[in-house]
Amino acid sequence: MDIPSRLELLHKIRGLPAAAPLLRALADADGVHLVGGAVRDLLLGGAPVDLDLVAERDVSAIAGRLGGEVTVHDRFATCTVSLDGYSYDLARARRERYPAPGALPEVEPASLAEDLLRRDFTVNAAAIALGADRPGKLSAAPGALEDLDGCRLRVLHDRSFEDDPTRLLRLARYASRLRFEVEPHTRELAQDALGEGALGTVSGPRIGAELRLLARERDPVAALGALRALGLDRAIAPGFGLEDPELAAAAIELLPADGRRDLLALAVAARGVEPHELEVRLDSLAFEAGDRDVIVAAATRAGAVAATLVGADASSEIAAVLRGSGPELAALAGALGPAQQARRWIESLRGVELEIDGGDLLAAGIPEGPAIGRGLSAALAAKLDGRARGRDAELAEALRGAR
Repeated sequence: MDIPSRLELLHKIRGLPAAAPLLRALADADGVHLVGGAVRDLLLGGAPVDLDLVAERDVSAIAGRLGGEVTVHDRFATCTVSLDGYSYDLARARRERYPAPGALPEVEPASLAEDLLRRDFTVNAAAIALGADRPGKLSAAPGALEDLDGCRLRVLHDRSFEDDPTRLLRLARYASRLRFEVEPHTRELAQDALGEGALGTVSGPRIGAELRLLARERDPVAALGALRALGLDRAIAPGFGLEDPELAAAAIELLPADGRRDLLALAVAARGVEPHELEVRLDSLAFEAGDRDVIVAAATRAGAVAATLVGADASSEIAAVLRGSGPELAALAGALGPAQQARRWIESLRGVELEIDGGDLLAAGIPEGPAIGRGLSAALAAKLDGRARGRDAELAEALRGAR
C-alpha cells in the first residue's frame, strides 16, 4: 500500500463534507487527531462520513471550539458534538483496564500511542493529526498499516475478546463490510472466547446494539453470513442463524423502499427460534417493541402466510391473506414461493383505500355494529377486484354487504 504524504492526507480530509467544520475550528489546535475507522476508510480510498476524534488533552475545550450541541459522557471522558448536520465523537486519549471479563472498562488519560493500542483491530488503530502540530501526520499501531495492506483483521492483544466480547460481533461486521480475512490467530482467539461463553459476560443491550449495527450493514445477508461463519449466531439464541442466504436475498429483493432490510434479514435468521423464546430474547437484547413485533411476525408467520397465499388468485383474496401485515412479512412469505402474489400486494394492492367510511353507512341507515365492518370489507373487496369504481359504487357494495 502506498501511504499518502501528509499534504495528500490533508487534501483527502478536506474533500470530506463532514471535515469542513473540524478543519475550520481546529486549525491551530494541538494534539487533535482523526482516528479509527475514518482513517482506515480514507487510506482505502473511501470517503467516510462518521468522523471520530481523539485528543491528547481535555475534550471539553475541543468541543467548545467546535460549538454546536454537546453531549458529555463523563465516565469515559468522551463527548458527542452535533454541528451543521454532522455528528462527531470526541475522546480523550486513554488507556483502559477491564476489572472483569465483559465489564465496562476503567479509563485514565494516556498518550496517543497507548490509545491506539487499546483499540479493537489493528486496521482501526491509526490516526491523522488535524491541528497545528504537524497536520496530516499519520500515526499507527505496530502492524496496522501492514494488515490494512494485506486485508487482514487482527486483534491487538490476546485478551481482546475476553476483555470486550462485543468485539466478536464487530469482527463479523468488519469481515463482511471490508471483505477482509480474519487472521488465523485472531480466529483461534475468537473461537476460544466463544467456547468459553464470553458473550454471556456481556449485558443483553450491548449485544443487541452490536447485532442491530450488523444487520444495518449495506449487505445484511453477507453480515449475517459472516456471523454464521464465525459460529457466533447460535450464541445469540438457540436456532438463530442465516441458514438460507438465497431466501434472505430473495426476500430483500421483494421488499419495497419503505420496508426495513435489517429487520427482514434478522427475521430470516430467526426462523429457527421458537416463537416465545424469540420474543423474550429480542426483549433481552433491548429491541424496540415495534421492531421486535416486525421480526417476530415475519419469522413465525411467513410460512403459513405463504401456504395460504399460493392459492390466492383474485386481488381481494391476496389482500385478505395479507391484511394487517407489514412489508417484511409479505416479502418473506413471497420469497418462500408465492412471489407473484406478494409482489402484487406490495406494489399495488396494499395502498388501495375506500372513498367511503363508516359514517357514510351510518348516514345510509346501517346501525352501528358489526354490519359496518362487513359492509366496508365487502366494498374494499369489490374495489380491489374492479367491481366498484367510484364512491357511489363503493357505497352500493357496502350497503349490500352490510345488509
